[in-house]
Amino acid sequence: MNPETKLPKVGTTIFTVMSQLALEHRAVNLGQGFPDFAVPGRLVDELARAMAEGRNQYAPMTGIPALRQAIAAKSERCYGRKVDADAEVTVTSGASEAIFDAVHAVVRAGEEVIVLDPCYDCYEPAIELAGARAVHVPLDPVDFSVDWQRVKDAISPRTRMLMINSPHNPSGAMLSPDDMAALAGLLRGTGIVLLSDEVYEHIVFDGARHESVLRYPELAERAFVVSSFGKTYHCTGWKVGYVVAPPALSAEFRKVHQYNTFCTFAPAQFAFAAMIEHEPEHYEQLGAFYQAKRDRFRRQLLGTRLRPLPVPGGYFQLVDYSAVSDLPDTEFCRWLTIEKGVASIPLSPFYETPPAGQRLARLCFAKEEATLDAAISRLEAL
Repeated sequence: MNPETKLPKVGTTIFTVMSQLALEHRAVNLGQGFPDFAVPGRLVDELARAMAEGRNQYAPMTGIPALRQAIAAKSERCYGRKVDADAEVTVTSGASEAIFDAVHAVVRAGEEVIVLDPCYDCYEPAIELAGARAVHVPLDPVDFSVDWQRVKDAISPRTRMLMINSPHNPSGAMLSPDDMAALAGLLRGTGIVLLSDEVYEHIVFDGARHESVLRYPELAERAFVVSSFGKTYHCTGWKVGYVVAPPALSAEFRKVHQYNTFCTFAPAQFAFAAMIEHEPEHYEQLGAFYQAKRDRFRRQLLGTRLRPLPVPGGYFQLVDYSAVSDLPDTEFCRWLTIEKGVASIPLSPFYETPPAGQRLARLCFAKEEATLDAAISRLEAL
């Protein structure tokens, strides 16, 4: 039987493709966004303790109370927003599940969701599976800032949701207070729901402040705010995230969540609750930790023919490779992996319509110094 596909534009993700290519050709993998260094020691110890104490059965559907309470306290500490741990916090199996559930909780067939290109590749499939249409609004191709007039022009009577992402993947661009004011003005008086993807919330540089939607009551009252423990605690393989949303939106979100994954890996929830309570300095110092990696990697890149773009936040470095090759980005990234032994990610899969002539690739610097040094030694030979 050959069923008609529900996702005709979807194949294997570029992240899987490039990681497999890196494995086949023994390339240094700076493509897929995962750290290659250890998770915090306390986190491992707390996970082992939870398992040894028998906390291995289903967690509550919304997340264990201790973790939801820790998230609520952290939200107030970081962003000044009082959050109801019972009614407004839901633990999920990673941020990707949270995004999927949020879309399916409120978006109906025939409606529209505005996304800002380049955007993460899980957004549009979730929208399409809901029977809705993704409306792509391009960011500035140079600095990846938002043209709010273009966003306003994209709003129609069918617009149900707007999705934002800051710090931004793949560019690292960040929304400013002026952006948040413009966003609030744009949504005021509408029924549009906001989804704010904030998985890199603690990886911000140069003294900047992460402008979480939770800082802005007018926005928070209509928003799903998505966060990731995997990004914050170097454990992407654990796949644990969470959503903060007002009670009415949380209630709809949980209807989908309970029939998608129902609940999330229980021992890890106890471990994260302990980490948030006992080692808040981990997330408080995360920006400085990654800024040292960013700065070192950028200095090394200046010795290559790749031109590094600014990185305000996140753990990805975009490089302009136009001095090296005229190949389109996907072809260049394949060539770089196979012939030069460094895996990267092209930007075109993040777009509906990539900018003409764009020659950018994404490198992940969430790696040990030895890994980055090995990549640089190969890139210097370009």
